[in-house]
Amino acid sequence: MNTILPSDPARDDVLAGRPTLWLNPSYRKQAIDTSDLPVSPADVQSARQNWLRLAPLLAECFPELKDTGGEIRSELVELKELREALGYRTREFGNVFIKADSHLPVAGSIKARGGVYEVFLFAESLARQKGALADGDDIRKLATEEARSLFSCYTVAVGSTGNLGLSVGIAARALGFKATVHMSSDAKAWKVERLRKLGVDVIQHAADYTTAVENARDIADADPTIYFVDDEQSRHLFLGYSAAASELATQLDERGITIDEENPLFLYLPCGIGGAPGGVAFGAKAIFGDAVHAFFVEPVQSPCALVHMMSGSQELVSVYDVGLTNKTEADGMAVARMSAFVAKVMREMLAGVYTAADDDLFKLLRMAWITQRQKLEPSAAAALLGPDFLLRHSEGRRFQAEQGIEEKKMSRATHVLWTTGGSFVPEEQFQNFLDQAEALA
Repeated sequence: MNTILPSDPARDDVLAGRPTLWLNPSYRKQAIDTSDLPVSPADVQSARQNWLRLAPLLAECFPELKDTGGEIRSELVELKELREALGYRTREFGNVFIKADSHLPVAGSIKARGGVYEVFLFAESLARQKGALADGDDIRKLATEEARSLFSCYTVAVGSTGNLGLSVGIAARALGFKATVHMSSDAKAWKVERLRKLGVDVIQHAADYTTAVENARDIADADPTIYFVDDEQSRHLFLGYSAAASELATQLDERGITIDEENPLFLYLPCGIGGAPGGVAFGAKAIFGDAVHAFFVEPVQSPCALVHMMSGSQELVSVYDVGLTNKTEADGMAVARMSAFVAKVMREMLAGVYTAADDDLFKLLRMAWITQRQKLEPSAAAALLGPDFLLRHSEGRRFQAEQGIEEKKMSRATHVLWTTGGSFVPEEQFQNFLDQAEALA
């Protein structure tokens, strides 16, 4: 069974469920220029334009977006007390920031960038198809009762472990669609309850995420009134996430931070099926080119991107195939098999993947709260370990050497820890997280 993974410095740690760093041997410069990819840099710019076109409608539907003119964006937070607590105080760590998608408006997670984008694009497309929106019409026409009457005849469905379901469900209900979320056994009860309060039909499956998605897809295929948001295959989701890179570029520029070959950028992105981190990484490559290096992070028992990409197989490899359990408290990352779409895009574009143990995620969650009042889910806390792996792990040092990133460049580097969810967690549930962390201290 384990021979599916080739010889690699990270192999033994992966199979034993120990935290490790895997470097992608296929990683290369200018990979984004590959002609046979299913997306292109031009698509990233188009996604940004789509977001801007939809912004007035978003502001109409969500009062919390009034101040930003309908833009869904998050803060870039400099690490201060948390930097000290993580041991990143020395000059070699350069600049260290949190990109707080954990506090995105509308859905409280990075999934707002994908789920809201796809649902609103579908609404626009459907309205044009049915004659409810013509060229030149104000996009806010989609928030009228006439449009809601049209949308009420359709259902938006999705398979989710939690946060994508929240994003899609919130967006669909805001426009008047019916919404169905197929949730896996890993989904947290509070996410199920929140969706049901919004009027979303939640179907819970005893099996894992992959099975929930397959069931949701089969049901949608048989009913033309169901639009299925396919987390495994969706270009819309992927490109919705990709537009976050231009937001980051603006924020870095406002802080006077240069990103180029002499001043590299490192992104640390929690990964479930791969759409959100893949989209962000692709968008960043489109803007920063080879000056940015993206690393995914996954739980030690659910490293679906790592095992598949390490295998080198054209067929998707599951964590079950290598003897791992897919059991983790980081429900957003409890995925056994990565997206084939994302795997193809990231094959030569992803620098590597590191893994984290659940106990460490709880400790990091507590640390972020105590030091800088950053409210995170366990999956989001995984991003905080990135600089430690890059600068202190033997494979991280090998990566620096192979990329020609010497000590002087590292001291000028910028590390962005992408926190993906947490602000919508109920206080009682968040206190449970803190209590679990306290017991581990």
